[in-house]
Amino acid sequence: MHPSLPTEAGKSMRVEHEYERGGAWSYRAALDVHRAKVFGRCEATTGIAPFERLVDQVMSQPPYVSARRVFWVMDNGSSHHGKASVRRLTQAHPRLVPVHAPVHASWLNQIEIYFSIVQRKVLTPNDFPCLEAVAQRLANFERYFESIARPFEWKFTRTDLNALIA
Repeated sequence: MHPSLPTEAGKSMRVEHEYERGGAWSYRAALDVHRAKVFGRCEATTGIAPFERLVDQVMSQPPYVSARRVFWVMDNGSSHHGKASVRRLTQAHPRLVPVHAPVHASWLNQIEIYFSIVQRKVLTPNDFPCLEAVAQRLANFERYFESIARPFEWKFTRTDLNALIA
């Protein structure tokens, strides 16, 4: 058996054919675009419970715990789509306002742009020795991203939209 070799200039990563899978994480993250703050967590599975743990993680701390309203822009994933999901989320967190992006419009959701960066810059190449190394690299990138990201300030008003349509 030969060790896998990393990428080099002009050469792809070479992976030993007797590679053993070490498992996988479901990476969940939320992004506060006004503060450029990332809330990430690695979970062993996907589903409603892991998503709700992320929501609880965010909504249990300042400033969200005391905010008048907290808008959550989400895709249409099965763990957080539909009337039952909206009911669960708003019962647990009455200040949370779920907003579902249109289907095939993930580019409108800032966290999807973050996930794209993570895929290209953090998880490629996939040469981690163990799951803990993956989780550590993701956590390190969250802190790095926060250090370089700038808060998003929306300045496009309803009047601007009406003028554009006219």
